[in-house]
Amino acid sequence: MRWISYPGWPGNLLAAAAGALTTLALAPFDYWPLALLSLALYYLGLRELSPMQALGRGWCYGLGLFLAGTSWVYVSIHDYGAASPALAGFLTIGFCAGMALFFALPAWLWARWLRRNEALLADALAFAALWLAQEAFRGWFLTGFPWLYAGYSQLDGPLAGLAPLGGVWLISFVLALSAALLVNLARLRARPAFLGVGLVLLATPWLLGFLLKGHAWTQPAGAPLRVAALQGNVPQQLKWDPAQLEAQLALYRDLSFGSRPADLIVWPETAVPVLKEFADGYLGVMDRFARERQSALITGVPIRQLNERGEKRYYNGITVIGEGRGTYLKQKLVPFGEYVPLQELLRGLIAFFDLPMSDFARGPAGQPPLEARGYAVAPYICYEVVYPEFAAELAAQSQLLLTVSNDTWFGTSIGPLQHLQMAQMRALEAGRWMIRGTNNGVTALIDPFGRIAAQIPQFERGVLYGEVVPMQALTPYLKWRAWPLAILCALIFAWALLASRMAKTL
Repeated sequence: MRWISYPGWPGNLLAAAAGALTTLALAPFDYWPLALLSLALYYLGLRELSPMQALGRGWCYGLGLFLAGTSWVYVSIHDYGAASPALAGFLTIGFCAGMALFFALPAWLWARWLRRNEALLADALAFAALWLAQEAFRGWFLTGFPWLYAGYSQLDGPLAGLAPLGGVWLISFVLALSAALLVNLARLRARPAFLGVGLVLLATPWLLGFLLKGHAWTQPAGAPLRVAALQGNVPQQLKWDPAQLEAQLALYRDLSFGSRPADLIVWPETAVPVLKEFADGYLGVMDRFARERQSALITGVPIRQLNERGEKRYYNGITVIGEGRGTYLKQKLVPFGEYVPLQELLRGLIAFFDLPMSDFARGPAGQPPLEARGYAVAPYICYEVVYPEFAAELAAQSQLLLTVSNDTWFGTSIGPLQHLQMAQMRALEAGRWMIRGTNNGVTALIDPFGRIAAQIPQFERGVLYGEVVPMQALTPYLKWRAWPLAILCALIFAWALLASRMAKTL
């Protein structure tokens, strides 16, 4: 099997297959050991390559990961962007090929500066630090694409207990370290002292994660709140059709009027598919209804207002009426879905680049949580819930978490279930209940351990009933975020670079 580590297409094809394996470790498949196998094959495949060969192998791994894990991009472009199958396929492959570059550059850096095959423990630590740096950079660069992180595979696995300590980042780091150590154990047998240290490094985080799984880092801040979350199941083709506006407004009005009494009534993203200023009369009716029921009604609605330069801009927003207050403007926008990069060049080429409401502006930073029934609620609109650090900042100021979404764009693909899994991880990291309201699923209530307490089926119209509990106190991750892990990785990089330089001068 040494050919895995050598240059050539057999190793590159195996790297692509290893990347694709990660998809099976994530929702909806959840075969979590495959995340370890994927990382182990990737690490092994980089052992003997030159920097340029490693760059190509890293790209192959990333291509396999994104082709398998983000195949739903094709659904969005073809089914809802009116692109032909050939064009949609070309754009999807182009997207995946571009995203694979996030693995190519770290692989080059690994082979050029960090790899130390003669110091196997240090080598494993450096590999784990570089893997984490790759995930963090991918979640930041050009607004970021923090999808398919290895750590999400452990939501139901043995390492789940680490999430409140260091978030999904810590789990990804431990997975990469464990994979590299498992590959190196056979070679460490000749050095018993190093083998013992390696076994301790391997076993300790897994034991800690297992022991902390189910540990309560937070406590109730009040009595349970009754929730009614509405799932309208409005087809995307009708969502922004002006002829369907009255029908959609009536749908959510009637579902709310006919629902059981609840403290919180949640409508999904852009449930009101018209600018808030044009829906004042309708929202006034719903405000009176919510106050009569002593409920807070939270809905997604597009908003037009002046920005800091006095310009009128459009925002994807959430507003609270009834027994609550506050408006939130989305900060993390979806490329092409909510804004078009290089729009002067791309708009008009195909319908996908002219989707309705694809000219949103980014909301300002530092917005406060929403207030509902006397509690602070951290709001996330769709894509925002997949950003760990962004979500943690709002969660630390709140007693409840809320995400509203319209996953209709993903069709019947695995995309909505991946999205749900990431929302579950945010609840686990924060030790707080999460309310997830969507247009066509998955609408769910998630407990502070990341478990789904209640949900209703996808692609059905209905109301989800259940209870959530406001929580107080902060998990270690909400207190310190990723800073301890970032400092550790910086020290590992400094150590690896210094050791590499010293080895070359001897």
